[in-house]
Amino acid sequence: MNENAQPPVTVADGEILAGRILPGIKAIREHLGCPLKDALLAFHARYEELRQEQPGAFAKTPDEYWSGFYS
Repeated sequence: MNENAQPPVTVADGEILAGRILPGIKAIREHLGCPLKDALLAFHARYEELRQEQPGAFAKTPDEYWSGFYS
């Protein structure tokens, strides 16, 4: 196990699973106190983790999930 690994940021899991991208990014940004770019990266990383851990929890395909979101 990597001693320097950070625990996952789970504060936005509900938003991620519900497909609410902007509220999820906002929650991460407020929780971490980081710039928007870093919050977006953290959101995407957690999204990928949840896709692996809970694939059945997502109602949309990855293409549908990100459709209309431009960063």
